Amino acid sequence: MARRKRFKKNQPFKWKHYSGEIILWLVRWYGRYALSYRDLKEIAAERGLELERSTICRWVHEYGAEIAKRLRPHFRQTCAS
Repeated sequence: MARRKRFKKNQPFKWKHYSGEIILWLVRWYGRYALSYRDLKEIAAERGLELERSTICRWVHEYGAEIAKRLRPHFRQTCAS
């Protein structure tokens, strides 16, 4: 009897076509800078990636809140008075 492979529970990009690093960079750029989905599509195309704006939009909706939550503690306070 063959055993099933056990996968790690914490694999948020498991079934995605693109690597997690690409997804994280695009979502981070969208959240950090005033870029539109079309701008991000052009940036990705310059780097050899064929993406649709709707794909980036789905990634932002799916991962944006979690990325913001995890990065928030690392930001410095600008006014500590």
